[in-house]
Amino acid sequence: MAFQPEYNEIDLLKLVADGDRNAFTQIYNNYRNKIYSIAYELTESTGVSEEIVQDVFLKIWVKRETLKEVAHFRAYLFTITRNYVFTALKRIARRESLEVSAMEGTPLFHHDTEDQVLNNEYTRILQAAIDRLPEQQRLVYNLIKKEGLKREEAAVALQLSPETVKTHLAQAMRSIRTYCLTRLDVTITLIILMRHY
Repeated sequence: MAFQPEYNEIDLLKLVADGDRNAFTQIYNNYRNKIYSIAYELTESTGVSEEIVQDVFLKIWVKRETLKEVAHFRAYLFTITRNYVFTALKRIARRESLEVSAMEGTPLFHHDTEDQVLNNEYTRILQAAIDRLPEQQRLVYNLIKKEGLKREEAAVALQLSPETVKTHLAQAMRSIRTYCLTRLDVTITLIILMRHY
């Protein structure tokens, strides 16, 4: 998503600070998709993600005069995004309306030393969440997510109906997601997501 404007970004930010709406639109177009993708990755809600995008850029516009003092705009943008995402996650958790997420058990991090440490921490928290599940949910989760069985295969193995397996998996995923979100550092999660967008 490389951006090749008529002005470089520093010039654009100075124009935004002076109230130039065209420059603001260019900054918005450059970063909107990145912010939306990060927000959606964490909230799994198109509506919430759109709200976060709007809130982030509204704050940038309202505080535009301070942009002249911003040395690293990406870091500045990251901080604002982090705060709005964290607020949204707390609101979602309070409403207990977390959707089923696809925790496929795939590594979130690359394997250099720093990322391996983070990956180990994520794995530890994820395993703790799995261990807390009721037995039937844990069996379903392990068969489908770890062993790679299809829902119908897991149903046969556990002598349950496919619909019952689906229900157990959905409940397990909600419990795991809630547990992980309350323990994983949102800042770390955002940093990881920033690498991939």
